[in-house]
Amino acid sequence: MSSLLSTDRWHRAQAWIGHSVALVDTPALVIDLDAMDRNLHRMADFASQRGLRLRPHAKMHKSAELALQQMAHGAVGVCVQKTDEAVALAQAGVGDVYISNEVIAPSKLQRLAHAARTLRTRFALAVDSVHGIDALAAALAHAGVNGRGTFDVYIEIDVGHGRCGIPPGDAAVALAQRIASHPVLHLAGLQAYHGSAQHQRDAAQRAASVAQAADAVQRTRQALQAQGFAVPLVTGAGTGTFQHEASSGVWGELQCGSYLFMDADYAANEADPGAPAFEHALFVKSAVTSRSAQHAVCDAGHKSHAIDSGLPAVAFPGGLSYFNGGDEHGVLRPATADAALPDLGETVWLIPGHCDPTVNLHDFLVGVRGGLAAGVVERMVRVDARGGIQ
Repeated sequence: MSSLLSTDRWHRAQAWIGHSVALVDTPALVIDLDAMDRNLHRMADFASQRGLRLRPHAKMHKSAELALQQMAHGAVGVCVQKTDEAVALAQAGVGDVYISNEVIAPSKLQRLAHAARTLRTRFALAVDSVHGIDALAAALAHAGVNGRGTFDVYIEIDVGHGRCGIPPGDAAVALAQRIASHPVLHLAGLQAYHGSAQHQRDAAQRAASVAQAADAVQRTRQALQAQGFAVPLVTGAGTGTFQHEASSGVWGELQCGSYLFMDADYAANEADPGAPAFEHALFVKSAVTSRSAQHAVCDAGHKSHAIDSGLPAVAFPGGLSYFNGGDEHGVLRPATADAALPDLGETVWLIPGHCDPTVNLHDFLVGVRGGLAAGVVERMVRVDARGGIQ
């Protein structure tokens, strides 16, 4: 642990194991392990039945334990977005980690190269510039990482999100040529993730976005193949669109992450016909600390959940809406005329709006088996890469 305080909190939390979830102090981030397991199996089965590789985004849970559990159920590895996330998971035993993002800073690349040389983990990185390719190769050489095709790189193309990536088509050829000039690097394929499509509410709109992305990938693949470059793999997709990438015949690997926990924002998407249904498995346990005739106040404010994708939804008790109460508090009001406000001390279960940054606020997750109402704490799950933002 990083401090005496966190060590004390970890030991205190460990004492909950084997006891009722009612003993878990609030606010706390709780996994419904039964629901999570069903989500885990549904996605693993979906990918396996279609002959697709599954590489879940571990930036969602930031936990080596959960990454290894996903890999035990067929995932080829995990992906993350930051060097620190990759190194933290590798140090905790995750053997295959892809940073599906560009890393340019020499200090970060040096840390990554040192980890590639000293840890028993296979790393990979996304690139979208000659500068990034040369900087990676230089860092690997400085760290003593050598051998032909030792380090996998994926050329990222912008398939519609308007964030990272080169334009689809011929622009990828120059990057492939630069990769080939560094014997230590291996062109492993294309990174093609349409982030903005994940939360388009309309299922038909998401399908159309992925169809346009597939066309962009095909044009890029054809440009590379015309110059003699093989494209071994196209990787991408997310929890909002994976069914469309899977059925396209273009993508060979799915990077879905939020399916494991699901959050309120993803649940707001119109369901895709035929796609597996995922359950909410991540909750903020909170307790009512103040009450008036018109509202109740719980002890889970913004320090316990992220609000970038909206305020949390109230899972239990029913009929309540959550309103902004600030850093430490949430205000609960009846959503229907017949809804009753909870009493002082009563537990209120919240569904985070966005699971990824919510997890990043917590040192550990409380794994509960047997349901939220009467379940038993089975284990504590360390958030190994918490705060890994570099």
